Amino acid sequence: MSSTLARVSVCICTYRRPQQLAWLLADLGAQTRRPDEVVVVDNEAEGGGRASVEAARTGAPFPIRYEIQPVKNISRTRNRAVALAEGDWLALLDDDERAPAHWLQTLLDTAARYQADGVIAPVVSVVPDSAPDWIRRGRFYQPARDTPTGEIMPLNSVGIGNALLHGARLRALEGPFDEAYGLTGGEDSDLLTRLVQGGARLVACQEAAVTEPVVAVRLNLRWILLRAVRGNQDYARNWRRGRFGALRPWSLPVFYLRAALQLGVAALLTPLSLPLGRHRAARWLQTAAGNFGKLSTLWGWHYQEYAPPSANPAPRR
Repeated sequence: MSSTLARVSVCICTYRRPQQLAWLLADLGAQTRRPDEVVVVDNEAEGGGRASVEAARTGAPFPIRYEIQPVKNISRTRNRAVALAEGDWLALLDDDERAPAHWLQTLLDTAARYQADGVIAPVVSVVPDSAPDWIRRGRFYQPARDTPTGEIMPLNSVGIGNALLHGARLRALEGPFDEAYGLTGGEDSDLLTRLVQGGARLVACQEAAVTEPVVAVRLNLRWILLRAVRGNQDYARNWRRGRFGALRPWSLPVFYLRAALQLGVAALLTPLSLPLGRHRAARWLQTAAGNFGKLSTLWGWHYQEYAPPSANPAPRR
């Protein structure tokens, strides 16, 4: 079925962001190509997003399904959204994003034009004017690079904060999201790399970008470093599974030796670069934290980003 004629479900997982969810639902109602349904799964047991959904249902040009998934687990919550969705295509958004009116139509057009099984589009972080100067100068919330529209997405930079996926491909995977990633995160890169290994074609689309505000609790060095740890743990886990290429007998020691050397160099350059600006020192510290994240998978530790602080360290995998 052509992607332009197919039914589309927009899936949103939410957790304690009722106002942001309300704004996003309003954005979906203003789409030039409206979704055929919207699925909202709330990971807050108390159902904090229910009022936003009920308000949006009044006059909404599409049905909105709402369900609570009370167990704290992002993978289980995403799986419930997939199970509820009836569309031929599933568009996935985070609950704090804002989608321009052309968003869904552009994703569908891109899938049709490039005969893709999935389209991955950017999430543009909006840093507030109140952010510390060193954060703004360091550009910590900018992507490393942008993949041109229509090109195959690099597997080491895929995510589903803004994605359109073919429903049959997605539902064919076990899970489809692995619940072992439910507290650590990384379930999205795990799923997308499995999709590609199964033959799916995932392309980029720069024109379907959405925006995401950087909230105050993330405007600090601790959050930047922990995100670097977690992101590189995800990378190492996928790498060790051979998701980025065949592994040789020497691949594992070389990978971790390189990470150790890069950690040492970055740690040395952190204080040396401080006279050139706090943002430069923070960049090197971020590099050190990322390489520590790779090394930490050697002893099975995984930072649990989606768990209460007391729950860290993460269980072994």
